[in-house]
Amino acid sequence: MVSEEIKDKYQLVIGLEVHAQLHTKSKIFASDSTEYGNSPNTQISVITLGHPGTLPKVNKKAIEYAVKMGLACNSEITRHNIFSRKNYFYPDLPKGYQITQDKGPVCVGGTVPIKLEDGTTKEVLLNRVHMEEDAGKSIHLAGEPDTLVDFNRAGTPLIEIVSEPDMKSPEEAYAFLAEIKKLVKYLDICDGNMEEGSLRCDANVSVMLKGAKELGKKVEVKNMNSFRNVFRAIEHEHNRIIELLEAGKEVISETRTFDAATGTTASMRTKEDLNDYRYFPEPDLSPVVISEEWLHSIRETMPILPRELQKKFVEEFGLPEYDASFLTESKEMALWFNELCTKTGNYKAASNWMMGPVKSTLNESGVTITDFPVSTDSLSDLIALVDEGKVSFSIASQKIYPEMVQGSKASPLDIAHQFNLIQESDEYSLKPIIESVLEENKTKVAEYKSGKKGLIGMFMGQVMKKSQGKADPKVATKLLTELLEK
Repeated sequence: MVSEEIKDKYQLVIGLEVHAQLHTKSKIFASDSTEYGNSPNTQISVITLGHPGTLPKVNKKAIEYAVKMGLACNSEITRHNIFSRKNYFYPDLPKGYQITQDKGPVCVGGTVPIKLEDGTTKEVLLNRVHMEEDAGKSIHLAGEPDTLVDFNRAGTPLIEIVSEPDMKSPEEAYAFLAEIKKLVKYLDICDGNMEEGSLRCDANVSVMLKGAKELGKKVEVKNMNSFRNVFRAIEHEHNRIIELLEAGKEVISETRTFDAATGTTASMRTKEDLNDYRYFPEPDLSPVVISEEWLHSIRETMPILPRELQKKFVEEFGLPEYDASFLTESKEMALWFNELCTKTGNYKAASNWMMGPVKSTLNESGVTITDFPVSTDSLSDLIALVDEGKVSFSIASQKIYPEMVQGSKASPLDIAHQFNLIQESDEYSLKPIIESVLEENKTKVAEYKSGKKGLIGMFMGQVMKKSQGKADPKVATKLLTELLEK
């Protein structure tokens, strides 16, 4: 492991290439289904397999999804789009070439905002977002000498989101990848599932001396199926490259694979050894022209984005940045909370419920907010019960809320009446309870009067216990203080 002192001499530079599978119902150039998890080689056709005489046809929905990603990143949208053939051979690329975009990506430039550890925001620069088709999948079964190929995935539409070498730490790369996942899910163009391969990431890593003007030789790392592994792979390469430089050895520009079990990388091939891709325009596809009218119609269908909702929650609802960040982690959670806030004016209380009891319920039951059994109407009624002083938050969260989660059709107020939970705010009813507590704790009363004012909490605990949690804390505290000060 390289020491921090030596590390401090160098600047780490990272660029990410993120492939997102677009969840269209059919493939980018054929009508085959893109459904995940079906039996191998059941979602293929002569077009997917590249049989002679077959002609591809562009999936319009895939174009729309790619444009949506560009609009979300403030990219420039290319109006005249030409596809190209990228020639290389892999056993899981049935045609022997891949249809992609070379010189003219559908989206040029743009930025992705990420939150840094110090709370500031950094706009990571994008180079491009381009469209292409996915390859099939090679399967290596344990103990088997042969490699099997499943072509179901071949032809699935992809966008490749390519950043500039603009990130300086594994933490920034992690945040960028998390933001990309959030964006594609908010746009509803990709499910963002790295385990199923619908979101994949390659990392380009280089190191240079601080103050140097030229970037160091970059290494591309592939085969990472989680955010954590992207972080680990970058961290490993950071150390490995510095060790090479410190030893006076050459850094080889190569493609490396990441081994999650050991946290290390291994060489796959050098960049110099790669065959020329021999790009040329795809002769079987006409240019795709994105007209002003079409672009306008796509803009009209753009959903609200996470950064817009976060801004709304902070500026309109007055929530802390932390709350807003948590509430916008998923599109479903953000929209559910947004709806809740149309039914209650106590936005902070609503946020506290979401980050506390609601989050705990979702975690324990393993469901998402879309399957949450409590409606926004019911939760807003429960918030109102607490605001009106009819029940305390502890009673609401520990007694009433669990009944609602269990599927009770009764209103929060009816549940409170059913279990005799309505908070006691009448001084006439509370006074005997408080007097009883003081009578039972004469020694502590004497200590209080001699200056130990912190004992008020102990007395209040006894009052709440005797009243079975129904005493209004404000009224009880006022009355308790008056009796103690006599």
